[in-house]
Amino acid sequence: MSIFEYNGSAVIAMAGDGCVAIASDLRFGVQLQTIATDCPKVHQIHDRLFVGLGGLASDQQTLLARLKFRHNLYRLREERDIKPATFAALLSSMLYERRFGAYFVSPVVAGVDADGTPYVAGTDSIGAVETAKDFIVAGTNSESLMGMCEASWRPGLKPEELFEVVAQCALSGVDRDALAGWGCVVYVITKEGVTARTLKGRMD
Repeated sequence: MSIFEYNGSAVIAMAGDGCVAIASDLRFGVQLQTIATDCPKVHQIHDRLFVGLGGLASDQQTLLARLKFRHNLYRLREERDIKPATFAALLSSMLYERRFGAYFVSPVVAGVDADGTPYVAGTDSIGAVETAKDFIVAGTNSESLMGMCEASWRPGLKPEELFEVVAQCALSGVDRDALAGWGCVVYVITKEGVTARTLKGRMD
């Protein structure tokens, strides 16, 4: 088993019309043993920016703490919140500087600029950034999630439509993976604000 699959995870970020959605499963486990069922992998950086972290749970926590620290420094110096693209560059730099002792994580960035432009990007464990106009997936069942997203996504999704698509993709995807599941949390981000919903899934 890969160290990336040790705790299990499933993360989706998807772009819509002036909005983005990001979702993750809620399971925390050690290989096939479930330990907790209230452990989301999506974290808020500021009002219009979220990061999802798949991979090893201890490295997720370490990297998240460093990201929040660096964002706080940025906000003190610049007196504004960081843009999603700038945050992705910061994340990439932080991962690449640890390339010889890498964090075992698969980050996904989702945010909305002040003008409402959606931004979705993902990186590998050493910081190679890939932006997307449609969606990015990460985690132990990324193949299932990718297939669902390819079948369901279409351009110009409004916030409610985007939530529906992401929710169906997340629930269908994690049902095909023993290492992720126990429901999902979905955040829909627009320039007006954030809507969070928790979904019940299969509990086996």
